Amino acid sequence: MIKLAQRWWKYLTAKMTGSFNEMADPKVQLEQAIAESQDNHRRLKEQAASVIAQQKQTEMQLNRALEDLEKVNKNARQAVLMAEEASNAGDEAKVLQYTQAAESFADRMIVLEDEVQGLKSLHLNASEASDKAKTAVRQNSVNLQAKLSEKQKLLGQLDQAKMQEQVNKAMDQLNENVGQESPSFTEIRDKIEARHAQAKGAAELSEDSVEGRMAEVEAASRNMEAQGRLAEIKAQLGIDTGAAPAAQDFGDTAAEGTVAEG
Repeated sequence: MIKLAQRWWKYLTAKMTGSFNEMADPKVQLEQAIAESQDNHRRLKEQAASVIAQQKQTEMQLNRALEDLEKVNKNARQAVLMAEEASNAGDEAKVLQYTQAAESFADRMIVLEDEVQGLKSLHLNASEASDKAKTAVRQNSVNLQAKLSEKQKLLGQLDQAKMQEQVNKAMDQLNENVGQESPSFTEIRDKIEARHAQAKGAAELSEDSVEGRMAEVEAASRNMEAQGRLAEIKAQLGIDTGAAPAAQDFGDTAAEGTVAEG
């Protein structure tokens, strides 16, 4: 029962994650990823700073212990020399005092030497940790800069993808019905082209028929008659024109043809 519940929970989690990824804006997700990388880099730098600070602190403690050891060593040597001088002078009291002081300095030297050895080991470890921390920060900084550079590229690709999706959607809408009562662009185009072809075919048939030729002849006759009338008006107004006699002759010829037919 417990295993079944765990599987069901994992299934729901995967399903919700998939649904979220499908609905989420990639641009927002990209900004979130970059912000998370920047936060990780900031935390890494803080941790590295703590490691480096510990190495610096250990280094200062080691230097101070070495200085103390050097001073104690000098004081021990000085106490031994002064005890030797007191012994040569026959001053047993001072010999005892300086000898005791030299022994105290010697004891202090042993303690400082152990402290120095321990600090050296700590300093070595701290230095290695500091170097690793610096390397990690440098590498992560390079990776972060690469992500920031790639971010601009990805944003450009995302804008291009959105634009192409809009173009594809517009093209699909041209070939699909926008509603049950609205024909598609292709259907409208085919209908218009069919009507245009039908009208053009009918016009060609009219032009090739006897009635079409008769109408063409009648139109030409009316045109010639109109030109003759226009020539007469110009002659009456005293306007000289070379086209008038030809138009008049055509009119006379047409009249003679009518009489002959009668």
